[in-house]
Amino acid sequence: MSEPKFEVQMLHDRVMIKVEKDSGERRSTGGIVIPATVEEANRLVWGEVCGVGHHVRIVKPGDRVLFHPGDQFEVEIQGENYLVMRERDLHAIASERPEHGTGLYL
Repeated sequence: MSEPKFEVQMLHDRVMIKVEKDSGERRSTGGIVIPATVEEANRLVWGEVCGVGHHVRIVKPGDRVLFHPGDQFEVEIQGENYLVMRERDLHAIASERPEHGTGLYL
């Protein structure tokens, strides 16, 4: 007999995010190669919203969001790692809805 499957629902103002894979080394705007082993303490990362709680007001599943990886709780579901955090801990949303944007595009 197989194990029952349960749907994961986020509660309150929580957001579940799948972190975009880091390609390893990066290149600065000046062309300097920064190795993957270099960690930056205050570096923000992008991820995709996979689920939201009932009290989340702005982001929706599918949005790309910017956040600090230190403000997170990590969970593994079906072999994939996700992060869970509060909506207020997100710094920016990259979306096609240009309502209140910065004029910068990814």
